[in-house]
Amino acid sequence: MYDHVADAIGAPDLIRLEPGLVCLRFETMKVVSALAAVRHLLDHGVVRPGDTLLDSSSGIYAYALALACHRHDLRCHIVGSTTVDRTLRTQLAILGARLEQMAPSADLKLDQSRRVARVREILAAHPDYHWMRQYHDGIHYLGYRAVAERVVKETGGQAVTLVGGVGSGASSGALAAYLREHAPDTTLVGVQPFGSVTFGSEHVADPEIIIAGIGSSIPFGNVDHRGYDVIHWTSFGTALAGSVDLLRRHAVFAGLSTGAAYLAARWEHRDRPDRTVVFVAADTGHRYADSVFARHREAAPVDDLAPRLVTSPRDLALPWCRMRWAGSPAPAAAAVAPKR
Repeated sequence: MYDHVADAIGAPDLIRLEPGLVCLRFETMKVVSALAAVRHLLDHGVVRPGDTLLDSSSGIYAYALALACHRHDLRCHIVGSTTVDRTLRTQLAILGARLEQMAPSADLKLDQSRRVARVREILAAHPDYHWMRQYHDGIHYLGYRAVAERVVKETGGQAVTLVGGVGSGASSGALAAYLREHAPDTTLVGVQPFGSVTFGSEHVADPEIIIAGIGSSIPFGNVDHRGYDVIHWTSFGTALAGSVDLLRRHAVFAGLSTGAAYLAARWEHRDRPDRTVVFVAADTGHRYADSVFARHREAAPVDDLAPRLVTSPRDLALPWCRMRWAGSPAPAAAAVAPKR
C-alpha cells in the first residue's frame, strides 16, 4: 500500500505490445525525478519542510513538483509555459501550488527565455527559495535507478534498445545510464521535435507545433549527448499518427511525445528484430484529447511512414528523420557553458 498518491503515480507499467516491443508506461513520468530530487534535498538538509521550491515548467514537471511538495509539506512556485492547460491550472491551485503562467506566444524560445528571466526575478526577491533547476541539476537522475532495475528484471537482464523523448535529459539519459550498469551494450535512441536546439534541428520549423516536453530552444545541462546512439526527429503530424495508432492498435492512451517514441521504436524494432525495444510513454493522452485525438481521421497509416536517413543535422527535413548520433558531443548551440 502506498502512503501518498505521488508514490503510486511514479510506479510505471511495462506492457508487451508484441514480441520484442515493450511500452514503459507512466501516468506522469516526472513524478519519479521530482520525488527523488526532493527527498535528496530534504535528506541532505538543503531544504526543510515549509520551504518553497521554485521552477519553470511546460506542464508535467509542474504537476510532479506540486505532488512532491504536497507529499513532503513544502511550498511550490511554478513559472509555467503557455502550454499549461486549464485542467492542470486547476489541479495546481487545489494542491496549493502557486502558478505564474507566461502570456501566449508562438515562439518557444521567447516563452522559455521569459520563464527563466522570471525565475531569476523571483529568486532576487526571495533568496530563500530553492530553484530546482530540472534542466540542469543532476539530482533529477536519481529516481530512475529503481525504474531501470525493474526494466532489467522484467526483460531478463538482456541489453535492450531504449527509446524516449530527450526533453530535459533526465529520463532517457538516466534510464540508459543505469541500464548500462547491467548491460553495457544497451542502445539509447533519443526522440526530438524539429525546431529544437538540443540535437541541432533549430533551423527546421514545424508549421504545426513543437512537441512540448521533448525539445528545447535553450541548452539543457542534464542532456548527456555522448550517451545517445541514435536520434529521431519527428513532426507533429508523424507524432499524431503514432499516438493514434498506439491507441487504436494497442489501446494505450498516451501523449504526443509517446506517439513519436512509439513510431521510432517500431522502426528500431524492425531494423534490429533480435533486440528488445523498450519505449517510454511519459504521460497519458488526456491533455491531447482535442489537439491530437480529435483529429484521428487525419492520421496517416504508420505502416506507410518511414524516416529519412541522414548523416548530419544539416540534412534534416520534415516530416521524420533518423541519424546515427554515435555518442557525438553537443552541437554548439546546445552546449552548456561550464560553471565558474
